[in-house]
Amino acid sequence: MRPMQSCIGAAALLLLCVSLSAAASLRVAPTSLELIAPDSAAVLNLHNDAKRPINVQIRVFRWRQADGVEQLEPTTDVVASPPSTQVGPNADYSVRVLRVSKARVKTEESYRLLVDELPDPSRRKAGTVTLVLRYSVPVFFRNPDSKAPDVSFSMSRKGRSLVLTARNNGESRLRLSNIDLTQGGKKVASRSGLVGYILGGATMQWPIGSSKSLAASSVVLKAQSDFGPFDAPVAIKGR
Repeated sequence: MRPMQSCIGAAALLLLCVSLSAAASLRVAPTSLELIAPDSAAVLNLHNDAKRPINVQIRVFRWRQADGVEQLEPTTDVVASPPSTQVGPNADYSVRVLRVSKARVKTEESYRLLVDELPDPSRRKAGTVTLVLRYSVPVFFRNPDSKAPDVSFSMSRKGRSLVLTARNNGESRLRLSNIDLTQGGKKVASRSGLVGYILGGATMQWPIGSSKSLAASSVVLKAQSDFGPFDAPVAIKGR
């Protein structure tokens, strides 16, 4: 078990050198996969924008959240076929994602595909940077009868920061983005773009700004989710 090292979505990893030698050329679609049982196979499409072949590695990890921390674990329940390949210049390539476990999907299972464009050692030059692109693609296998997300929110201080905690008592994930927290009509904190996921039965935490005095017992959260915009009360802990 290990903490998740990459952000949700695409992240560029820069190897420390002096100057930039080439732009990353890999594109991946779709950016997430959801399969409803009994479906067990999906396709991930790779595209190479470069005028030269690129080498790509695809790894699958079980995705869990424990005590507010993202964790990736090795798994044999889901595989990528092939796990590595070479994509030709300006070419497309399809990778199959397969759930090979014979166990029934009871609620919702969460995985991540780490798709890495590997550096070409033959093109490395002294005094240059090799730009390595990594995509972290969420993959969900869901039982159609699994309970919808049921998320409660609270906010607390940790040092000089405000921390938003989300507890999901449902069996399916909730995708959270573009949050605004207000109290008495005044903005307390906000965060644009993707904040993260709260997996079924899990608890997650995110820093959302500098510590401020909170006079009332709760604030109001306005945010976007998989199901559209929503409002929710946020309990204040340790004012």
